[in-house]
Amino acid sequence: MKKLIYTLFFVLISVVANGQAKYVFYFIGDGMGVNQVNGTEMYQAELQNGRIGVEPLLFTQFPVATMATTFSATNSVTDSAAAGTALATGQKTYNHAISVGEDKNAIQTVAEKAKKAGKKVGVTTSVSVDHATPAAFYAHQPDRGMNYEIALDLPKANFDFYAGGGFLKPNTSFDKKEVPSIFPIFEESGYTVARGYNDYKAKAGKADKMILIQEEGANPSCLPYAIDRKEGDLTLAQITESAIDFLTKGKNKGFFLMVEGGKIDWACHANDAATVFNEVKDMDDAVKVAYEFYKKHPKETLIVVTADHETGGIVLGTGKYALNLKALQYQKHSADGLSQRISELRKSKGNKVTWEDMKTFLGEEMGFWKQFPISWEQEKKLRDEFEKSFVKNKVVFAESMYSKSEPMDARAKEVMDEISMVGWVSGGHSAGFVPVFAIGAGSHLFGEKIDNTEIPKRIAKAAGYK
Repeated sequence: MKKLIYTLFFVLISVVANGQAKYVFYFIGDGMGVNQVNGTEMYQAELQNGRIGVEPLLFTQFPVATMATTFSATNSVTDSAAAGTALATGQKTYNHAISVGEDKNAIQTVAEKAKKAGKKVGVTTSVSVDHATPAAFYAHQPDRGMNYEIALDLPKANFDFYAGGGFLKPNTSFDKKEVPSIFPIFEESGYTVARGYNDYKAKAGKADKMILIQEEGANPSCLPYAIDRKEGDLTLAQITESAIDFLTKGKNKGFFLMVEGGKIDWACHANDAATVFNEVKDMDDAVKVAYEFYKKHPKETLIVVTADHETGGIVLGTGKYALNLKALQYQKHSADGLSQRISELRKSKGNKVTWEDMKTFLGEEMGFWKQFPISWEQEKKLRDEFEKSFVKNKVVFAESMYSKSEPMDARAKEVMDEISMVGWVSGGHSAGFVPVFAIGAGSHLFGEKIDNTEIPKRIAKAAGYK
């Protein structure tokens, strides 16, 4: 019944979707290719007593759906900076560039066009505010690694609302010199800095411009993964809710809001399927917040959901004409979280961990033996790694782009992939298509297969930005 109501509503809205978009939501799932989306929906179906099929995410039910290419100006496989630039400006550039062209000159972003058109503007993410994708909407720098310099561009853009984990290098320049902290610079530029959701609610009423980051002491690089989340952690849905609240207060001329689900990419770099599917679902929860706003303003609101590139080359099915995604529900933590807990186990046992200790631990953390059987070969893989890194103490940490993990964690993840029948091509990006979904005012502009550079151009057209 719920699906029928959604379908009828989407059909009705598509009839009135040709007006100008006063409110724009631009969701970007970093690293989210078509298989990350499909896998999440199939995983959700399998959680219902092993049902084969899909349990749809909200955004995949939007009436307009297509796919986009992602190559950069210099590479068949883009990085997040060049892809973020394409999605922000409508122009290709070289890998590592933040909204500058190959000539290093600044390119105007769709967010800057929205500000120029008199709209309030928000740029938000689940990773750091100075990370490549959010940076591409407000900054102009020749290298994505220039975190401090990117942060200095934030007040220059003069947008109304920023949010994310925090800032990576608040007082260290690209050439590794100690420089004045960015936080007093933000405050001098009229920004109120809120640390955490409750602090935001306390300060938002009197603030003219807002930067919402995590509470003091939290990891500034990102919000916790959804699978690792604890009570009180800031979430992407809360950020989206706060952004809408802030951008609609006072004189309401409309807004442009970019929301990035940034840790889908991180989990894909780590080839961590359970964490990936939870991150995609988490972004869908943020889309639901936007959708509730949209239902109140259907003739004036555009929601676009896409991705900057695909990461990992995830494969759903490894040759057995089957999947066993429901096994992933027994993984209690991300690969990062599991690695940390393995390190804690070492310390708690004074580096005298037994194989029985490890079996009990993996049974609790991954479901091995406890929730489902594993093969002799899989147990041997785990036992061999245990002998190497716990008995012989030859610990070689496995590295992905955003994390280092215990070798036992890497083997456990490989076994879980075998059991769930999920494969990975690499720990890097691929040139795979990314999905594009749209609903609302101007959504008809997103009908056919497009290049990523078309997306911001069509958003600008739908909203009347010059």
